[in-house]
Amino acid sequence: MMGGGQQQGPPPAKDQLYLNGERVSGAEVRTQNVTAALSVANVVKTSLGPIGLDKMLVDDLGEVTITNDGATILAQLEVEHPAARVLVQLSEMQDKEVGDGTTSVVILASELLKRANELVKNQIHPTSIMSGYRLAMKESVKFIKSHIATKTQTLGRDVSFNIAKTTLSSKIFGRESEFFANLAVDAMNMVQSENPETGKKIYPIKSVGIIKQHGKSFKDSQLINGYVMYGGRAGQGMPRTIKNAKIALLDIDLRKSKMAMGVQVVVTDPKKLEDIRQKEADITRDRIKLLLDAGANVILTTKGIDDMAIKYFVEAGALAVRRVKKEDLRRIAKLSGGQMMITFADMDGNESFNPEMLGSADEVIEERIADDDHLIIKGGKTTAAASVLLRGANMHMLDEIERSLHDALCAIKRALESASVVPGGGCVESALSVHLENFATSLASREQLAIAEFAQSLLVIPKQLSVNAAQDASEMVAKLRASHNAAQTDATKADMCHYGMDCISGKIQNNLAAGIIEPALSKVKMIQFATEAAITVLRIDDMIKLAPDEEGQ
Repeated sequence: MMGGGQQQGPPPAKDQLYLNGERVSGAEVRTQNVTAALSVANVVKTSLGPIGLDKMLVDDLGEVTITNDGATILAQLEVEHPAARVLVQLSEMQDKEVGDGTTSVVILASELLKRANELVKNQIHPTSIMSGYRLAMKESVKFIKSHIATKTQTLGRDVSFNIAKTTLSSKIFGRESEFFANLAVDAMNMVQSENPETGKKIYPIKSVGIIKQHGKSFKDSQLINGYVMYGGRAGQGMPRTIKNAKIALLDIDLRKSKMAMGVQVVVTDPKKLEDIRQKEADITRDRIKLLLDAGANVILTTKGIDDMAIKYFVEAGALAVRRVKKEDLRRIAKLSGGQMMITFADMDGNESFNPEMLGSADEVIEERIADDDHLIIKGGKTTAAASVLLRGANMHMLDEIERSLHDALCAIKRALESASVVPGGGCVESALSVHLENFATSLASREQLAIAEFAQSLLVIPKQLSVNAAQDASEMVAKLRASHNAAQTDATKADMCHYGMDCISGKIQNNLAAGIIEPALSKVKMIQFATEAAITVLRIDDMIKLAPDEEGQ
């Protein structure tokens, strides 16, 4: 036995854990995890920022996705390594919570891990690193809220426009970001509503439907006031527009009802056979009569409607649509205040339809957009809805525009609801880096080193931004840090705390004034999530992988 060191030679047999698998522990597992995390980050690294490049992903069926949305890229990768999977989930979380910043959160987390691993190699215990990281995270969030964030109440519509523009600038149509930023802002303003209890404004993203039709150029995309869904009238004789629509939402088949499987009827009298057929037809007729008597003039069902049923609707001048997607029905139910019906049966065993189940809207129109018929529902009773119709050259492009627009809508929603924004372009990260280094030197404990490393890690974002923009990273970061250091030490230069880089011209400028801004929530969450993920992976010091059972025993 060596004094205090590890045991030499093979360990005694009786202590050995008989594992059906392999066990990796200590420094080795940590290095493995960090390497895995870094390789995930390297995939998305080059897609950060306004001049980020796109990734082309081909799945096992040969489907191609071209995107530079961090969350989409990582969701498509089937990552085997458990620690790398933590990062993939991390970007999903950021996508759910904020909608934007999915790439930077992964890059930051992997950089934090890399630095932490270096510290561990220098004999600093993981626990002190973790507590240092946590301290740094709290301090960062505090600093963002107190020094960098700007309240948006004073900034008006421009703020949401600029936020959308910043988010969209890194996407496929970066040069045309203004056009889509306007679309996104108008869509969000259309669907805003107030929470009756708190009086706060809420912006439901789900109320903005996105429809993709290829053809024309993406400049021909438009915003439609109302909910748009695929699907035309079931029969040609039906009206194309219905004012003051009463909408019945059904999950019921309106075809001739057949006997259920396995039901046998023995008929002794051939005349009765005709009666049975007649009754089968009458059941559906009675159901349709129920609907029309209740006042419904727009009928949407997820199942089929056959010719006989269409005849009744045409006679009544109602508009019926079959094979509607369930999620469309749910949205329309929410929009029009109606309820989805699964069955007509009531408590007494008869069939009835309560008019209260009907939703109402000002107008329902069938329109032909591009090659397909669409139904547009305008002026729902309860909530407003807007739909964006995207046009573009091919489906890859449309999918990417849809993802980008979703990011922009999320960013606007977060900025307007949390009511504070921060300058983009590496501004927050460099300010925090300077602040945390000063903060670290004020601590006389072990965490000091971890916080200093955390400060260094934050610079990975401005570095990567400038690398992607083909600028000199070291020079850019040095300039940024100099201006933020001046802002934090010299009271006369306080406005320098909004300085960030302009990736296109490669200069340092006041990004708040230049309109390169992001929701403060996006940065706060990014730092919190990245730190938590780094800590999760850091805590692991042993990995036991069980061998799969051998079959054929």
